[in-house]
Amino acid sequence: MHHAAASSPLIGALILLIAAVIAAPVARRLGLGGAVGYLFAGAAIGPSAAGLISHPDAVLQVAELGVVMLLFLIGLDLKIERLVALRLQVVGFGGGQIAVTTLALAGVAMAFGYDPKPALALGLALAFSGTAMALQILDERGHLNRPYGEQTFAALLAQDIAVVPALALVPFLGSAASGDAADSWTETLLAAGEAIAVLAGIVVAGRYLLDPMFRLLARTGAREVMTAAALLVVLGAAEAAHAVGLSMALGAFLAGALLAGSSYRHELEADIEPFRGLLIALFFMGIGMTIKLGEVATHWAPLIATTLGYLALKIAIAAALARSFGASFADALRIGALLGAAGEFAFVLIPLTLANGLIDADTATLLSATAALSLVAAPPLIALAERLADRAEPSSGAPGADEDYSGAKGEVMVIGFGRVGQIAAQLLLAEGVETTLIDANPERVAQAARFGFKVYYGDGSRLDVLRAAGAARARAIVVCVDDREVAKRVVEIVQTSFPLTKLVVKAYDRGHALELYALGVADVARETFESALVIGRMALEAMGVDAERAAEIEEDVRRRDAARLEIQRVEGIYAGREFSYTNKPTPQPLSQPKRKGAMLDGRTTGESPT
Repeated sequence: MHHAAASSPLIGALILLIAAVIAAPVARRLGLGGAVGYLFAGAAIGPSAAGLISHPDAVLQVAELGVVMLLFLIGLDLKIERLVALRLQVVGFGGGQIAVTTLALAGVAMAFGYDPKPALALGLALAFSGTAMALQILDERGHLNRPYGEQTFAALLAQDIAVVPALALVPFLGSAASGDAADSWTETLLAAGEAIAVLAGIVVAGRYLLDPMFRLLARTGAREVMTAAALLVVLGAAEAAHAVGLSMALGAFLAGALLAGSSYRHELEADIEPFRGLLIALFFMGIGMTIKLGEVATHWAPLIATTLGYLALKIAIAAALARSFGASFADALRIGALLGAAGEFAFVLIPLTLANGLIDADTATLLSATAALSLVAAPPLIALAERLADRAEPSSGAPGADEDYSGAKGEVMVIGFGRVGQIAAQLLLAEGVETTLIDANPERVAQAARFGFKVYYGDGSRLDVLRAAGAARARAIVVCVDDREVAKRVVEIVQTSFPLTKLVVKAYDRGHALELYALGVADVARETFESALVIGRMALEAMGVDAERAAEIEEDVRRRDAARLEIQRVEGIYAGREFSYTNKPTPQPLSQPKRKGAMLDGRTTGESPT
């Protein structure tokens, strides 16, 4: 099996796919998260365990593209204007986090007997945080647009920018003792100039060339050409950045941010997303393969102690700095946990430190194992930090972005001012009902203000925000958020803390509606049901069906759907099929019989008995 996996790329791919398909569901079932499952799967099939995959470095080279595509997709959701607005967090918080963590880790290394130069190189290698891990978790939660998500992202972006000086500094530290420092400084300045030129080229191309290119390709009508163009943009920007020593992810992110306002943004997102998901899984499996289980088993006590101490130090520094940059205690705890694990660049900088003679092979092995174990430990720590933050939030005194809710006195509260919430609010406002509008997207809040709406910024799934916004006084709370899990949390909080308040909840689909009914919500509306009925009636009328007959059919489908939903509430989503009209075809013979049939008494079909 080992030889087959090594000689056949197809068998190797099958092994990786089987491991991913088994590991992710099991890990999620145990509450550990998909990333931990992929890490364990990689360790199990890697060279230090089953040995089914013998070259993890080759896997990681391909899998790194997953991180590249993840950053590109994040860039698509973050316009350049928003990025400029985050500059204080990127330079101040992100830069400060790298600097303070590097110096703190270097100080620990010196306390263990290392000279200043090797200690500084080690501190730098371990100061970076796991971009893929942190962003994957934020993306799964839908928290990238929250204040703590933005602050975490700012730190990770600062680290991607800091890769160039870090990669240049380690050889400089190694060459300082041999008198080659002047040459290293010259090379560093030349590399910085090349990096600036490439970034400027990406900006110019993104601003003036990419949109016309996609417009031209879209006219061909060939979907595969658009997919190829999307991959070309991502990989081209990544390779351009990599060619001058920058992070590939930084180049892809910048390309995505420049295309955030493009008319083809959603097409690009749909084309890249499938590749991103598979390659991120492959990335974590590749990291798992680098864990040398023999070394872990032999030195488990110092490794565990080193990993726990490393995580504690990084979490404490990141949380303290986040607090100093305006984060609440709860959000600082979340940020610290997300930035605690080692970054992907640790697996580049540690070998580079070894190659420059700053550390020995045993130290490099120990540090690489520590970095990998920190990634394994990160998801449970992040989940624990989230629970602690949720408990701390009601007493933190920060409802959300320091919003002033003193004017929120509505009889009805609408949570989520998106496409559904905006229309629902129109009916309430038309009747003169005093309504409090809340949304967790700061851009949407600002946009609503330009149209004359007062929308309060805040996370409606937080009890302190609901209390501050006057949920205790509201007669009804209308939940119009897009995230199913957020809607569920809002329902549970309202039912527990404001049991006399009526709930009206938007459901994403039939399955979500059944979940809400199971929670005890009486008033549930599926977001597309009414519009789908109208479209169907219009289609009938377009076919020449009388308007009254079309309305009767619409009402019949509505009654049948309601009856089916009642049965499904008891028997499950697959019940009540008899209430649906289907397009099941009428069975027809495949071909006409070539000869007449004959009865058993010898008569042909159609012949009368005598």
